[in-house]
Amino acid sequence: MTGPFNILLTSAGRRVSLARLLRADAAALGFAPRIVVAEMQPALSAAAADADARHAVPSATHPDYVPALLDVCRREDIRLLVPTIDTELNALAAHRAEFEAAGVLVNVSSPAAIDIARNKAETAWVLSAAGVGTPRTAWPHDVLAAPGDWTWPLIFKPNGGSSSVGLRQIGAVNELAESLARWPDGIVQDMIRGPEYTVNMFVGPEGACRAAVPHLRRELRGGEVSKGLTVRRQDMTDAAHAIAAALPGAFGALCFQAFATEAGPVVFEINARFGGGFPLAHQAGARFTRWLIQLAAGAEPDLSDDWTDGVTMLRYDDAVFGLAGPDERAAWLG
Repeated sequence: MTGPFNILLTSAGRRVSLARLLRADAAALGFAPRIVVAEMQPALSAAAADADARHAVPSATHPDYVPALLDVCRREDIRLLVPTIDTELNALAAHRAEFEAAGVLVNVSSPAAIDIARNKAETAWVLSAAGVGTPRTAWPHDVLAAPGDWTWPLIFKPNGGSSSVGLRQIGAVNELAESLARWPDGIVQDMIRGPEYTVNMFVGPEGACRAAVPHLRRELRGGEVSKGLTVRRQDMTDAAHAIAAALPGAFGALCFQAFATEAGPVVFEINARFGGGFPLAHQAGARFTRWLIQLAAGAEPDLSDDWTDGVTMLRYDDAVFGLAGPDERAAWLG
């Protein structure tokens, strides 16, 4: 494989590590990679500052978002598009065929799979029907109607939330009512206790899970793992295969979070995109970024579930430095 290979990351924010892994894997395959980042405010994005090119685009919920991204893809000759936040996924899934027509492979699953993953209640019910352990889940009004049927404290969370925003432990009916007033789309779940894992999984074009790398989330910071350890667990691997089968049209890099209990994994969230802790799986030998590049190049990916158990990750702060031009100063100064 030779020649240029341009990769677009959207809403990359602090995902400098992911961008660098994509660059390194493309170079290892013989390409001349170029990393492009599209953000609402590129001047305030570390990943954009570290990229070869950066573009300002509307928010993911704006009607001009997809046209703007398609314009960037054509101008920059993009081959692979990697979204990094949940709010982008619905629009990209709905318009995946338009990107493919422009020669761009998007790391995104089908609209049906995205709808399930972005709806926590639907996630619980679909996975439970597929035999995957999930927390008992209900709408708040059902819990308020029969509070004695539940073992308190419980967990309240926005149904479409992410990064733990709005998540809280509730110990009484009045606390549930207060949470519901602030987050009308909230759901209630049993509180599950046990070690918390993220499982990074890669689903091939045929829809089957081809690699699954569980890591223990030893410590979190800002909702993402800051201390992690890869652990081979057959029960987590089995859950990954069942999740891939339960999500119609799943594709590419995804991850899910689960508690390890005596009864087996209890899955409480699916992220239909790269997880923030993916660099740990990559370091262990699960090269999802390489496989996506191979697929985007029209080559057969060398998929493998051969990775190293016991790899650790200890994250620390780093910085990307630059010099603000006139437009960037305007973004900084608001």
